Amino acid sequence: MHHVVLDRWGCGLSPVHRRDPRAKMLAALIFLVALATSHQSYLAVSAVYFALLVTAIFAAGLPPAAVLRRAALVLPFSLVFAAMSVASGDTTRAISLVVKSYLSALVVLVLVSTTPLPQLLGGLERTAVPRFLLLVVQFLYRYLFVISEEAQHMRAAAAAKGGSMGRVISRRRHFGAAAGAVGVLFARSYARAEAIHLAMLARGFAGHFRPLAKSSFRKLDAAFLAGAVAAIVLLRAAIEAWT
Repeated sequence: MHHVVLDRWGCGLSPVHRRDPRAKMLAALIFLVALATSHQSYLAVSAVYFALLVTAIFAAGLPPAAVLRRAALVLPFSLVFAAMSVASGDTTRAISLVVKSYLSALVVLVLVSTTPLPQLLGGLERTAVPRFLLLVVQFLYRYLFVISEEAQHMRAAAAAKGGSMGRVISRRRHFGAAAGAVGVLFARSYARAEAIHLAMLARGFAGHFRPLAKSSFRKLDAAFLAGAVAAIVLLRAAIEAWT
């Protein structure tokens, strides 16, 4: 499950992990704006930005192949719109769409992989993002683990009884049983989630997740943000001036 992998990556101890979430979010936002507004020599700018992201991946101690592969999950969606651009005769726009969508997904993935979700949402809350929206995101993320655990239990039970997904796919009449299994999965997950919510209320949950430790914006965070912004802006300006 991707959310389990990202949660494990976010628990690193690298210098990138230790930076304040607000500094990393602002750097990612400026990266996205600079990337989206680059039209002249966008391929050269994209190549340099890709090198910056790979450097950040190595600095954070993340597995490069796994990160680059997961960022490619956005490509099937962007390729559809790229094909439409090619059909209309705008090949340059199609290439730009694919390249920029991949780099955008990659910078967001690096941000999420180096910032645990509670810290990321805490940083968003300190930047005046509506608390209700953040609460919904927190519940959705937490209940992904509930669904994942229930699915693992059902998979183990099916394997113990001699079942497998290969048999379900190879026999069309078993698709009904697979649909029923999905229904049972969500029913069990809903019951488990309701029990968890009642337990939270019994322990005094008042509609707000309290962080275990609050981060402060320090000089190192300001230096990180200033360096990232300088690299993003100055490199793009240098490339466009050179070409």
